[in-house]
Amino acid sequence: MESTIRAALYARISRDVSGDALGVERQLEDCRRLAADQGWTIAEEYVDNDISAYSGKRRPAYERMLEDIAAGQRDVVVVYHTDRLTRRPIELEQFTAICAKAGVTRLETVGQQINLANGDGMLMARIYGAVAAEESSRKSARLKRKALQTAEAGKPNGGNLRPFGYEKDQLTVVESEAQIIRQLAERYLAGESLASLTGWLQDNEVPTVTGAQWHTSTIRNTLINPRIAGLRSHNGEIVATAVWPAIITPARHQQLVATFARKTSSGRRVPRRYVLSGMLRCGNCGGKLFSSVRGETRRYVCMAGPDHGGCGRLTIVAAPVEEWITEAVLIRLDSPAMADALAGRATVDDRQAALTVELQSDQAQMTELAELWAAKSISSAEWKAAREPIEARIYTTERQLGQITGSNTLTGLVGNGVALRTSWATLNLSRQAAIIAAVLDFATIQPATSRGRAFDPFRIVPTWSR
Repeated sequence: MESTIRAALYARISRDVSGDALGVERQLEDCRRLAADQGWTIAEEYVDNDISAYSGKRRPAYERMLEDIAAGQRDVVVVYHTDRLTRRPIELEQFTAICAKAGVTRLETVGQQINLANGDGMLMARIYGAVAAEESSRKSARLKRKALQTAEAGKPNGGNLRPFGYEKDQLTVVESEAQIIRQLAERYLAGESLASLTGWLQDNEVPTVTGAQWHTSTIRNTLINPRIAGLRSHNGEIVATAVWPAIITPARHQQLVATFARKTSSGRRVPRRYVLSGMLRCGNCGGKLFSSVRGETRRYVCMAGPDHGGCGRLTIVAAPVEEWITEAVLIRLDSPAMADALAGRATVDDRQAALTVELQSDQAQMTELAELWAAKSISSAEWKAAREPIEARIYTTERQLGQITGSNTLTGLVGNGVALRTSWATLNLSRQAAIIAAVLDFATIQPATSRGRAFDPFRIVPTWSR
């Protein structure tokens, strides 16, 4: 009695634009017909859809087929054409080695049979493999050149998934989504965290383009994408002005990129628990006050020691000082001086763009300086001497940018302090802190004049940024 021949059918297509897998289904139909004509039993159909055999990416179904062949569970391999099996000569050699060890000598394709057990069959397989590899190489070069040409013309790169803020044609702005992008940009630049913005989008049931929930990474990728500034990028570099309209200005895009980079380098990831963190100074030594809890009481404390550098001789309970400064900020928002300070926004935007360029230049110089030191082209003393003035410039520029950025979060709030007071408790700490920081440079907390526990507002000396 003739033994059953177990056939492994393999189908693959590099790019499935429609997502319907029709290409692999056509391959399988022909392979099934071939197996039926030969009287073979189809042991399993292995399908890798939308995966290139030239790129070197993992092909799960192909790998599983090799495992089954190696385990002695398959007798013949059927593919539509050898280039469906592989387009890489080294991969073909691995395939034939596994087949030889398992005793599988037949590779059947629609229209031809390759005997892997003799030299002529292997020669044919290698020729087909070399031709397929060369064809893939040329096709890859053509596609890369076409992609660059498309980018340099400022055109979109296609794809089925539309970008948030634009219609499926990738050219027409969806104004409702564009407004959300602008709000996200302004609020992030004003100091609000990505986690806070993610919560805001989820609370308001704003869908992503796929209908999935927003995540901090999704917001970050949306905000740093040059596309929303009307810029066309290619392989991470801006190569042209896009043919589609911008949602934000290029200057705002540069500021977003710089702000993300600055926050990444600072490494701050701890959720905010104190609304005035970083905004209070010690009246004794001028050092920064740090948040601290004693029992159930939140406090701001001047801390001594090498990690903090303060005098360690000043403490103030958090709640009363937070309430006092918040009220002072809300009152100041309704003052004529505030309206005057925010006049001339066009000039502010130009200054902001110039500062962003200066900051990026200094940051690049710091990187270059570090590389020179690592390569031993300069000594440690030379590195330190060159580093200090650059660090000073970066600090000054970041401070100036922070003050300019603060005006973004005050849009619509100046003159509306009374209304903001009623909704203040509904804002998260990140948003509250951003509003306060836009108005307050810092506040100095003077030493207590008595040992009583009563709150003394005269201990607070605010320094307003505008």
